[in-house]
Amino acid sequence: MGLTLVILGVAVAAFSGALGSRDRESSKTDAITSAQAALNIMTREIGNAGFGLKDQNGLVYTDCTDKRLRFRANTVNSNGLTNSAGEDVSFYYDTPSQSVVRHDTNANVTSGIINRVSDVDFIYYNFQPDGSSAPGAAGLNTGRVNITLRVMLADVRGQPTGQTVTVTSDITLRNSPYMLGQY
Repeated sequence: MGLTLVILGVAVAAFSGALGSRDRESSKTDAITSAQAALNIMTREIGNAGFGLKDQNGLVYTDCTDKRLRFRANTVNSNGLTNSAGEDVSFYYDTPSQSVVRHDTNANVTSGIINRVSDVDFIYYNFQPDGSSAPGAAGLNTGRVNITLRVMLADVRGQPTGQTVTVTSDITLRNSPYMLGQY
C-alpha cells in the first residue's frame, strides 16, 4: 500500500511539472509571436520612412530617442507634403500601459501595437563616408535602425515569475540618402 502511494505521488509530481513546463512554453511562444507581429508592423512602416521626400531619410531627428521613433513619408505622393494620415507616425513606449504605441500625428490616432512590454529600445546606426556604420543619435546619415523589445511572460504556476523574452529587428531605411546612393 505504501509503495503504491509513493509511486502515485511521483507520477502526480511528474505530471504537474510537465503541465507547468507546457504552460511556460505556451506563454513564451505567445509572447514571441506577439512581439514578432509588432516588429513586422513597425519594420514595414519605418522601412518606408522618407518615401517621396527629397534628400532625407524621413526621421524627425528631434523626436527620435532611444525610447521613441518618429518618421515621415509622403505615401500619398500627390502634393509633396506629409500631411495625410499615415505620413507622420511615431512609435514609442508608453509606461502606464506597458505598451508600444503607434501615434499618427495627422489623423490624431493612437493605438497600441503590443502590450505586456517591459521595455523598447531604438538604436540608430549612422553611415560613415567609408561605408561603415556606428550607433549614434538619429541624423541625416542614419541608414539603419535596430528595435529591441523586451516582452513580459505571463506568470505560470510552479515557474519563476517576472520572466522576459527579448526580440530584436534591424530595419534598413531604404530611402535614406546613403542607401539611395548604393543603387
